[in-house]
Amino acid sequence: MTRNSRAVASPRVVNIDDLRSLARRRVPRIVFSYIDGGAEREFTLRENLRAFEAVTFRPRQAVAVPSCDLRTRVLGFELSMPVLLAPVGYCRVIHPGGEMAAAKAAGAAGTAYILSTVSGHSLEDVKAASAGPVWYQLYLTGGRAAAEAAMQRARAAGYSVLVVTIDSTVIGSREREVRDGMEQLLRGSFWSQLPFVPQLLGRPWWLGRFLLHGGLPSMPNIVSAEKGELKVRDAHTAIKRAAFSWEDMSWIRELWDGPIVIKGVLSADDARRALDHGAAALVVSNHGGRQLDGVPASLRVLPEIVAAVKGQAEVLLDSGIRRGADVVKAICLGARAVLCGRAYAYGLAAAGESGVTRTLEILRADVERTLRLLGCASVNALDQSYVKAPANWLDFAVRTHIE
Repeated sequence: MTRNSRAVASPRVVNIDDLRSLARRRVPRIVFSYIDGGAEREFTLRENLRAFEAVTFRPRQAVAVPSCDLRTRVLGFELSMPVLLAPVGYCRVIHPGGEMAAAKAAGAAGTAYILSTVSGHSLEDVKAASAGPVWYQLYLTGGRAAAEAAMQRARAAGYSVLVVTIDSTVIGSREREVRDGMEQLLRGSFWSQLPFVPQLLGRPWWLGRFLLHGGLPSMPNIVSAEKGELKVRDAHTAIKRAAFSWEDMSWIRELWDGPIVIKGVLSADDARRALDHGAAALVVSNHGGRQLDGVPASLRVLPEIVAAVKGQAEVLLDSGIRRGADVVKAICLGARAVLCGRAYAYGLAAAGESGVTRTLEILRADVERTLRLLGCASVNALDQSYVKAPANWLDFAVRTHIE
């Protein structure tokens, strides 16, 4: 057993909060704040967690469940459980293995990995690292030409699904990151980085790996003919110059002949608009509370989106997943599966690939145990009868469905 494997082995790490605590000790505060923080006063970040607490279970007692089937199908892919790994940017800053480590762990667990445009590893290398399905998440960072080139590379490499994120017109004001120095680490000058050097020196294992693997990586999947690979320091500015709008779906649709997922849907109107533009699936998401602070929790609006879609597309959910019980609650309220981001980012920070593997092991065991305690033998048999949600969530969904 490797050092990383020992660090996250049970019973030392039994839940995602344990991985979070270990991550805090393993990486500089700058990096931990990037993983852990949200936008502005972090209201939506907290609401994502509180929403799951507001939903309670209604178990069927004394029901024998000799085995549980956790398998589900998402866009035609059979997954071993209803949990996919969400796109997380700058993973190579969290751990040198970064996106490749996460993709490898997801494939070994029998589920899908979604690669962020803002990746420190090439999309070809990430695809080769996974034995499972890998999807590509698209920002228009670098402009249309760079996005077109990335989509063509992704299709050639075997990526099967395109995920278009619609909630990042600009980057949210992540005050914790700014205060702790992430902006200076990624985009500052040598002199502006100096005040934060003690943080880095306080985590010698992280710093040694970081420097050994070349320091800040470039963005190998954002390539322009004029400037080559995009530098990390230019990424935020590039996003502002080339943010997604619905009009972009026409040329994206022409270039990508596979399924397209729209990520960042928080209203029935945007759900219907996504359907009008040919989306095969939607992700109900507030970007983990990292974009516009003050929007509702993803789980709270999930019933509204499910009612608006009326079965015309698959509905997924992210933001706030910390336990297998959260996964089950989301499925009961209409999600086909969930995406988790922070949960595995904690694992990546704590122990690289082993940490991501442990994240998935924890969530899988949680989901199975929750199903058994509910008296339900399959995730595909879950429905709203197994939970009690606040009435106003469901009342709004009913009105939306009628409209």
